Amino acid sequence: MNSQNPFKWRHFKSEIILLNVRWYLKYPLSYRNLEEMMLERGLKVDHSTIGRWVLTYSPEIEKRTRHYLKPTNDAYDLKRTG
Repeated sequence: MNSQNPFKWRHFKSEIILLNVRWYLKYPLSYRNLEEMMLERGLKVDHSTIGRWVLTYSPEIEKRTRHYLKPTNDAYDLKRTG
């Protein structure tokens, strides 16, 4: 992925792409659910396009946000301490 402008040559604006990827990762939505939600907002986006966006951009989003996430499960720490 081009690190300077990862959205270069994309048909949709970066905000639309990131919105769909974020909603897919955060909520239990299918690609077809997101396709329908975008159609309600006046955007025709095919579910397979959203799927490609998720595959392309989710690793980069995960890499950039992992540092800011707080651990939610103390079981791992309990196993390490004894």
